[in-house]
Amino acid sequence: MAQPNFQGSNLNLVKQHNLQAILLNLLYEPVLSRVQLARRLNLSNTTITNLIAELINLGIVTEINAGPEKDELRPVGRPRTSICLEPNARYVIGIHIGVGIFRVGLANLRAEIIHNHTQHFDTNSPAGDVLDLIETLTVKMINESGIGRDRILGVGVGASGLVDFSTGVNLLAPNLDWHDVPLREELQKRLNLPVIVDNNVRTMAIGETYFGAGRGVDSVAFVYGRTGVGAGLTFKGRVFRGSSKGAGEIRHCVMLPHGGETCRCGNSGCLETIISESAILREAENIAGSNPGGILASILDDRLNRSPIECVFDAARQGDIPVKEMLEARAYYLGVALVNLINLFNPDLIFLGGIFSRGEDLFMPPITRTIQQMAFGGMGKNVRLQATSFGWKAGVVGAAALALLHFFYQQTDDCLS
Repeated sequence: MAQPNFQGSNLNLVKQHNLQAILLNLLYEPVLSRVQLARRLNLSNTTITNLIAELINLGIVTEINAGPEKDELRPVGRPRTSICLEPNARYVIGIHIGVGIFRVGLANLRAEIIHNHTQHFDTNSPAGDVLDLIETLTVKMINESGIGRDRILGVGVGASGLVDFSTGVNLLAPNLDWHDVPLREELQKRLNLPVIVDNNVRTMAIGETYFGAGRGVDSVAFVYGRTGVGAGLTFKGRVFRGSSKGAGEIRHCVMLPHGGETCRCGNSGCLETIISESAILREAENIAGSNPGGILASILDDRLNRSPIECVFDAARQGDIPVKEMLEARAYYLGVALVNLINLFNPDLIFLGGIFSRGEDLFMPPITRTIQQMAFGGMGKNVRLQATSFGWKAGVVGAAALALLHFFYQQTDDCLS
């Protein structure tokens, strides 16, 4: 896919836009000359020279010596001077709030995590208590980094549940029992930094789209599984949030309308009741209980520091047939949900994160078969499916990416309604 086309303008009123267009181009291609930038942005050489001088004075870009451009013949002599982004000129903070766990990270202008911390919390804790913990850990991280607050542009937050991007309010997080929590307002007061908030899986999609393996791809979907299951969608670099901010709630797609388990949302047979971590662990406990001499039961008895879900994956990898069949059966339903997503939105690339990436070798084959067999018109054969390129850091990288776009690269609302 061709990379996004960031066009500029010579109008003085859009100087800020032109600066951001330069930065976005340098994000996508690390080294460019002034001549190349002028051509790409349709700006005069004089305008580019003045804008680059301003960015150099701010320490945001630097000059390096490079060879001649491929499309030009230049005499041997002084090497061409090119421009590159100085990634450690500024920083942002990314905060990923999951169910019972949050991560905070300090990231540079390329969304590379410089420092990070993780902390678990009681899901029955009031939102205010959790925000106090986040404040404490974030301040600790800033102090440990030795980076001055004047170099931190702002904070991006990816939160579980239904989030109003325009207000920064977490409207509903069923797995935390949060209702109308003003995350942006509360964290701005606590951290004394500007804050932007979105759904956590949407931020993961942003992270892959701008800083990961989704760069230059027209349409990207990110599907994340842990306590719940969520999806984030981007189209030509813009986030799709829906009219009521609830786009991507794939967890509540009804897969078993008759006889399915009751979901926290009140419906029965939602995808979350089949393929979430807790749903898998409940069935794994049944398997281990009915076969105490089996591989899974043995691994659970001697699991050391491994998490229960990793024990389930290990049992399947070691040949526990009931466990492997259980995972394949549940992966089938995730595949059906992705078929519906493909039929509706026809993404070029789907990332899997959370437990789906940790168990990539177990989930990917049945999901791929289902997609290829069931997607309309052969669309399932064209979509790429892969694990997130950021592993367990996908949430904090995504939150940092949200902050980078909002406070540095774009500074605009990129919402599609």
